[in-house]
Amino acid sequence: MKKKLNIALMGSGFMGKAHSFAWTLVNKFFDVPYEPVLKVNFGTDEDITREFAEKWGWEEISMNWEEVINRDDIDIVDIVTPTYIHKDMAVAAAKAGKHIFCEKPCAVNYAQTKEMAEAADKAGVVNYLNHNYRRVPAVAFAKQMIEEGKLGTIYHYRGAYLQDWVMDPNFPLTWHFKKDLCGGGPLFDLSSHSVDLARYLIGEIDAVTAVNKTFIEERPLPGKRAATFTAGGEVNSEKGKVEVEDASFMIAEFENGALGSFESTRFASGRKNYNTFEIYGSKGALTFNFERMNELQYLNLDDPADEQGFKTILVTNMTHPYAAWWAAGHVIGYENTFVHAVADFLKAVEKNETIEPNFHDGEKIIRTLEAAALSSDEKRRVEVSEIK
Repeated sequence: MKKKLNIALMGSGFMGKAHSFAWTLVNKFFDVPYEPVLKVNFGTDEDITREFAEKWGWEEISMNWEEVINRDDIDIVDIVTPTYIHKDMAVAAAKAGKHIFCEKPCAVNYAQTKEMAEAADKAGVVNYLNHNYRRVPAVAFAKQMIEEGKLGTIYHYRGAYLQDWVMDPNFPLTWHFKKDLCGGGPLFDLSSHSVDLARYLIGEIDAVTAVNKTFIEERPLPGKRAATFTAGGEVNSEKGKVEVEDASFMIAEFENGALGSFESTRFASGRKNYNTFEIYGSKGALTFNFERMNELQYLNLDDPADEQGFKTILVTNMTHPYAAWWAAGHVIGYENTFVHAVADFLKAVEKNETIEPNFHDGEKIIRTLEAAALSSDEKRRVEVSEIK
C-alpha cells in the first residue's frame, strides 16, 4: 500500500484542469512512490470552485488560501493562480513546510523569485516550477542527443512562441495586461517557456538585446460578461491602459558562445500554440514544433552529402523518455506532459532531492526577461547580471 499525500490545489481554470488530470492519472501509468489525494481546492468564487471540485474529484473547497496552506493534513501545495499571487502562496507554503508545485511564470519580477527560492531553501522543501515543455518526450530526447554530442558545437538557437488569442481590440483588459499582476505580456507568459527550453538544451544566457511592442494601447474594462469575452460577446464601453507588450523579439548571447533569438507574440494570426525551436551545430541540427509534439526533426552532417536532409523521428518508442503510455506510434498530447512532471516531482519528494526547473531556475528565467524589458526600454544591449 502506497503512502498517501494530500494535495491542495490553489486555483482552477485551464491549468487547474491540467494539474487535476495529472494528479489523477500519474499512478495509473508511472511507478511513483505515493498516492496523491485530491484533498482541497481553493478558489475565489464559491459556486465555480464547487463545480470544478465536484467535476475533478477534489474532496473539499475553501475560499481562504492561507488557512488551506497551514492545514496539518496538507502535504503538497499546487499553485495554478494568476502570477501576482505566486510569491505569497509559495513563501507561505515553504514556511508551513509544504512541498510546492508551481505554475509558470515564477513571479512578476526577479525580486519575488529570489524571495521564493530563499524561502524554499530555508525550509528544505522540494519546489518545482512547471515549465512542462521540458517533459515533452521529443524535447527530452533532443536533450539526450545534444548531451551525446550528436550536434557537436552549438552555434545557433532559434525559439518562437506564437499565439493569436488577444488580437481582437474588444478583448477586455484582464489581469494579463496589468504589469503588477502578470510581470509582462508574451515576454513573461510565452518567452519564459522559450528561455527555459534554451537554458535546458543550450546553457545560460549572458546578454540580451530586445524590442517589445504594444499594438493595442487601450482595451475595454472587464464587465459582467466581458470578463469571459469571446468573439461577439458584450463589450464594456469604458477603457483602460494596456501596461504590457503584445510582442517581443530578443537576441541572446549564451555563455558557451552560441547565439540565440526569441520571438513571442499574441498577435500571430492563425497561430494557437506555436512553440518551436531550431538548434544548429557543427555536426547537425534539430528542430521541434509543439503542434507536432511527438516528432523531432534531425539532420546528421555525417550522412553522405547526397543523402543529407532532415529526417523525422517519431518519439514514441519504449526506448524514448517517458515511454509509459502506449505502444510505439501511439501518440500522446499536451496533458501528458503534466503527468510526467507530477511523476518526477513525487520521486523528488520521496528522496527529498532537487528537481528542475525549480525556483532558482525561475530566478534565472525572470532575470533574463527583465533584462530584455530593460533592453527594449533603453534601446541597448543588456547583460543579465545588470538585473539586481
